[in-house]
Amino acid sequence: MRKQLITALSVALFGVAPLAAATPFAFVGTYQPHGEGVYRFRIAPDGSLHDKTLVTQLHNAAQLTVNAQKKVLYVASESDPGIIVAYRLAEEGSLTEINQVSSAGSGPVYLALTPDGRYLLVANYVSGSIAVLPVRADGGLEQASDRQQHQGAPGAAQPQAAVEGSFASSDHDGPHAHMIASDPQGRYVFSTDLGLDRIYQYRLSEQGKLIPNTPPWLPASSAGAGPRHFAFMPDGNALYVINEEASTLTHYRFNAQQGTLTQGATVSSLPTGYKGTSFASGLAIDKHGKYLYVLNRLHNSIGHFRIEPNGALTQIESVWTRGDYPRTLTLSEDGKTLYALNQRSDNITRFYIDSSSGKLRFSDDYTAIGAPSQMVIVP
Repeated sequence: MRKQLITALSVALFGVAPLAAATPFAFVGTYQPHGEGVYRFRIAPDGSLHDKTLVTQLHNAAQLTVNAQKKVLYVASESDPGIIVAYRLAEEGSLTEINQVSSAGSGPVYLALTPDGRYLLVANYVSGSIAVLPVRADGGLEQASDRQQHQGAPGAAQPQAAVEGSFASSDHDGPHAHMIASDPQGRYVFSTDLGLDRIYQYRLSEQGKLIPNTPPWLPASSAGAGPRHFAFMPDGNALYVINEEASTLTHYRFNAQQGTLTQGATVSSLPTGYKGTSFASGLAIDKHGKYLYVLNRLHNSIGHFRIEPNGALTQIESVWTRGDYPRTLTLSEDGKTLYALNQRSDNITRFYIDSSSGKLRFSDDYTAIGAPSQMVIVP
């Protein structure tokens, strides 16, 4: 009876029922000066975000990931020199620093753990280097066991495959590692370099060393495309790369025995008929491998594609994010919600995902937060 009275009072006063103690958390990294560090939210059953709390004021704490046990949160300070901090994550959502180490470069823009949790992989955008950081038993980090410095001729200044009227060109002036991650089995590592227009291929040794594969890298799908982020299919047999400057999506088949990629078809991430500048950014694939969602900055849209059995992409819809310059998107654990992190409009917008078609419906809900960069969900 007491619980019913509290719920009724909460609805009467605030319009929402109180959140259950077991509700999941969302941690959001931000850029200064609008954002002050990493914020924690509670996620209600409908996917809405509540109880915004600043949990660390690490400078430009824009990149983060959590371990498989959801006990340790890793946060990158996108600074020069770069810093990676390991935090112990308590059940109530508080963070306690374990330790911090160098990112072995400057401007770390992506963090990814290997499937076995033994290594944290880091992409340093400003220095154009990647690193492997061993993970201790307590979740803390050791200094880099390996560091690779990308080198080569800069990519083309203008993206060859961009739509008519595009002036999307940035940082084709040298190496700029934008993402790093392993294959689902943790045997091979791939890294995109936007500045050099390359996708690097490595074998990962037991000692945490990156051994260049054969070939050591692939050229971008088109001159000046600017490979940015990628996502593996759930079955691990293929991945898709979003090319930032060209605003295109490229399908790559993955050879799990050799650890190499073979380029397939490329399609625009923009709707048919759009002309002008766009910088594509984040992408995600649903857990069933049926749909791919991608962000287009300046066009400020979510491109929704169906993944065909042969890997081809068919665009279903293009949905306005209701914000400006969406940097990343996150799918909820249950696959019912998509969050778009709109960096320049300082908000997160939420969309319901139709279970049968994958189509998006805006929730009419905005969450205010300064310059959001990345979100991780902790069940």
